[in-house]
Amino acid sequence: MPYKDIRRCLLSKKVKKTIMRIKKDFVLRDVVGKKAIFCVGIKAIDFRKIITLNESGEWIWNEAQAQGDFTAESLIARACEEFDTTPQEAEAFVTEFLEQLEKEGVIEK
Repeated sequence: MPYKDIRRCLLSKKVKKTIMRIKKDFVLRDVVGKKAIFCVGIKAIDFRKIITLNESGEWIWNEAQAQGDFTAESLIARACEEFDTTPQEAEAFVTEFLEQLEKEGVIEK
């Protein structure tokens, strides 16, 4: 699982437990063999980006969708169950991914 810098991703318990969800206007689609997040519906007019995902990002997206209301903590725990990774590595990647989705307005708290 790729990650930037584990040291910067040590989340507080409050942040780990913040309940989030993917906004209903965003969907994952296959585009020429690559997975990408698109905005659909009326909000697509204002959202002009396509967010492409690697395999890890796709897994986190699908897990977040399956959970509905999720926390960083719940995604980190599932990543540790599913993959051969340490909690620190999982936390680093999940945190980075969620920060990007939040920056792009894809998730809500």
